[in-house]
Amino acid sequence: MSYKVNYSPLLHAHTPPAQPCHKVCDVAYSSSMKVQALFTQADSTVLCRSDPPDDSVPGLKTHLWPDGAEETPMMEKLLRKCQIRNQLFRECMAECLGVYVLILFGCGSVAQVTTTQNQKGQYLSINLGFALGVTFGVFVSRGVSGAHLNPAVSLSLCFLGRHPWMKLPFYVFFQVLGAFLAAATVGLQYYDAIQSYSGGKLTVTGPTATAGIFSTYPADYLTVWGGVIDQVIGTAALLLCVLALGDRGNGSLPDGFQPVLVGALVLVIGISMGSNSGYALNPARDLGPRLFTYIAGWGVDVFKAGGGWWWVPIVAPCVGALLGTLIYQLMIEVHHPLNPSELQTSCQEATEGKPELELEGVEPNCGKPT
Repeated sequence: MSYKVNYSPLLHAHTPPAQPCHKVCDVAYSSSMKVQALFTQADSTVLCRSDPPDDSVPGLKTHLWPDGAEETPMMEKLLRKCQIRNQLFRECMAECLGVYVLILFGCGSVAQVTTTQNQKGQYLSINLGFALGVTFGVFVSRGVSGAHLNPAVSLSLCFLGRHPWMKLPFYVFFQVLGAFLAAATVGLQYYDAIQSYSGGKLTVTGPTATAGIFSTYPADYLTVWGGVIDQVIGTAALLLCVLALGDRGNGSLPDGFQPVLVGALVLVIGISMGSNSGYALNPARDLGPRLFTYIAGWGVDVFKAGGGWWWVPIVAPCVGALLGTLIYQLMIEVHHPLNPSELQTSCQEATEGKPELELEGVEPNCGKPT
């Protein structure tokens, strides 16, 4: 283990001899000799590559100036100037980066499988790419924004009263932005591979179509309304299980384990419900990359293909998310027994404004019957 010593030429300057004529000079000389001794000890510690003592060598971490003050590193000063204190903007940036990670790994896996013609990956590779992308996207943003990463999730939480409606449009915009930027990154990374695979022609349909690397399109046999049902069922399953994972009344999970299970949930949905239309389940995941392909050369066909398919991965997941939320609430969560604090609040609300009403056999504080 090596340690960096901040060098200052002041520390190696020649110290003038003490003047015996005045006690102040003796004190100054003694203090300077102590400082020089400390840094001599630090230098010898680094040269010997041994672990330094924690408190005896203060020069290992910061500059030690004559007045005893510590100098803040330049990089730390710059980072402090970049700090954003607006909570909403911080949450939006976290959502943007979380979705970016999700799409970077997810669409990156599709690009690798497609451009190598299944030689370096199979359909399971794509499922794993999106599953792990979701997992790490949640890890990136959960401490700041709660890691929605999906407009349908944000919408459902707003309906439940667990997320402010005012924040919804900001969350959705930055989620779409993160997906757009991630698609652009994948397009840049796989540009040569896409050109080689497609023969230089960016097409949406056909044997060498590459638009499906970024957005979802229906299978040839799937009708538009069949796709709507597919997306509603898939997203309903997603939200039902996500709410179950976050429901403390239904059992608590160790901290840090929820993102892994959310990734596993996306994996099993992809394995079981992915063949019809690519299991978008997320309006931002589909719309952001689709806008990128429209701008990057695939053209307006990205909105015409599949009989005007583009709106299905936007509308149907929102409907499915609300349906899954409603199912879980009505069948599981509303039936949890009230905890003591909720029970006390309920009793206070029931008796508020009616102090003259006395129930036979019941204490005034909503206790147990006598």
